[in-house]
Amino acid sequence: MSALRRVLVVDDDPVVGKSFNRVLSKDKGYVVVTAENAAQALERIREQEYDVVFTDIKMPGMDGVELTERVKASRPWTPVVIITGYGTTANETRAKAAGVADFMRKPLSPEMIQECAEHALLQTPQAITAPEPVAMIATAEPQVAPKGHAIKNVALFLAAPFIGLVYALLLPAVGTAMLAWMGAQALLTRFPAAKKVLRHAKDVGLFLAAPFIGLVYALALPLVGLGMLAWMGAQAMMAKPVKA
Repeated sequence: MSALRRVLVVDDDPVVGKSFNRVLSKDKGYVVVTAENAAQALERIREQEYDVVFTDIKMPGMDGVELTERVKASRPWTPVVIITGYGTTANETRAKAAGVADFMRKPLSPEMIQECAEHALLQTPQAITAPEPVAMIATAEPQVAPKGHAIKNVALFLAAPFIGLVYALLLPAVGTAMLAWMGAQALLTRFPAAKKVLRHAKDVGLFLAAPFIGLVYALALPLVGLGMLAWMGAQAMMAKPVKA
């Protein structure tokens, strides 16, 4: 069994709502909900979707044309049918501009109600649904790192052991030197006469550290030179030839 069609009837005359409820029964596939005025109708529409709205054109407060405009602004897919006993040209022009699906003129008959409901539902656009997400296929070209980045990564990989050795030799020496310097400053503060002794100690320390400093330079300078040569070679490889 197909789902029941929900119909909203907006009229301050309760007889109209009862007529729709009697003609559009559940046996015929409809559920009829009534509202006494436009404000109540808008509240019903906020709470529930309706397949078609029937509204009187002349009601206390907001009239049927303004209600149609409000419905179409929020739910443009919902057909609205104007029920009118005041079939003036001006009213029909306003209603058509608002986007009404049809007009019903009082007095209403059962045949008129059923035919108009069927006609209005035929004008209901199919629900617009977004296409189901399709699994993305890896059609895009894989990201390839530029040549310069590849050369740089290879150079860093090859230089990593030497850089680690330099840090292993240099960091303990730097830490020891800082501790010695702090101790010397504290000693000079308390014993100014120790300045001459510390000067000699500094010379002795530099003498003892000279082999390590020389080793660091011996390891670091070739790496720096090789790195510069590799960088210049990479830049030359990536440079585009200049056309004559």
